[in-house]
Order: sequence, then C-alpha cells, then structure tokens
Amino acid sequence: MELIIRHAEPSDFEAVRVIYAGPEAIAGTLQVPFPSLETWRKRLSEPEPDARTLVAVADGTAVGHLGLHPAYRPRRSHAASLGMAVHDAWTGRGIGSALLQQAVLLADDWLNLSRLELVVFVDNKPAIHLYQKHGFTIEGTHRAFALRKGVLVDAHAMARLHPQPSSPSCVQSDFSN
Repeated sequence: MELIIRHAEPSDFEAVRVIYAGPEAIAGTLQVPFPSLETWRKRLSEPEPDARTLVAVADGTAVGHLGLHPAYRPRRSHAASLGMAVHDAWTGRGIGSALLQQAVLLADDWLNLSRLELVVFVDNKPAIHLYQKHGFTIEGTHRAFALRKGVLVDAHAMARLHPQPSSPSCVQSDFSN
C-alpha cells in the first residue's frame, strides 16, 4: 500500500463524505449522519481561518481525514482541537496513526502549538489507544457528553502537551495548596 498524507483539497469532498458515511466512522465522531455533498464541499473549499485539514490517501483513494482547529481566544492561542475519521474498511491499518503523526509534527514544528485537545467516546478503545500512543493523556470524563444512536454517551477529554514548549514561561499549575 502506498500511503500519502497531504493537505485536503476542495476536490476531495466526495471522498471525505464517503469516509464519514461509514457506520463506525460516523459513530466515533461528533458529526451527524448523512451530510450532503454540498456540506463537505463547503467545509473543504471554505475552511475556518488557520484550520488545517489533512487526508490520508492510500493507493490513490482518500481513506482518512483529520481536522486541526486552532482556538480563537487570545489566551488559548497555544491550543488546537482535532477530530479525525478513517474509512471503515481501512481501520487497523495504520491510517489513523499516520494522520495523527503528521498532525503532531505540524503542530509542534510549524504552528507553535503547545497543546492539542480532543474528545473521544469512552467505549472507543482503539482510538483511545491510538491517542495514548501519540502522547495524549486522559484529563477527565464528560458524562452524557453526546447523543449517539439515541443514547447519551460519556467521552474522555484528552490532550497532548508539546514535550519542549517554546515559551520559557510555560508553568504547570499546582493546586494542592
């Protein structure tokens, strides 16, 4: 398999829609099923300012998607959230790991981000393992976080801090006093 990670182009909208059409892919995200082609066309052709969108292309077909979304509050400019999905037929083949590795490199080496954040459903063990493998830790659990298939499901808040933040004034809080 030839795997390429690249920036998503507006012409990828049909392939990205197919990724999120998979029942497992959609169940692991906060997306709503059955998005229109126009929705994905608009998301890829008119992205949020400073957002980065990557696709994983295997043998010429987009099989994974990752969005990196910077925080827009001035005091949170060091942080970004991410969301991703892999086509149901391509899970377990390193696609998510390759996407996440490139997103982390982009955040660390090019975007001056010292904190990456995400939420993941507590029962999505493969995703939790993937995120932990790439340095994310569970910071807490949101109870009844989101509706999935008619049931409110808990989700973990996870984050990864840059191992060598560029700011010497980065201080960890100690609330034990």
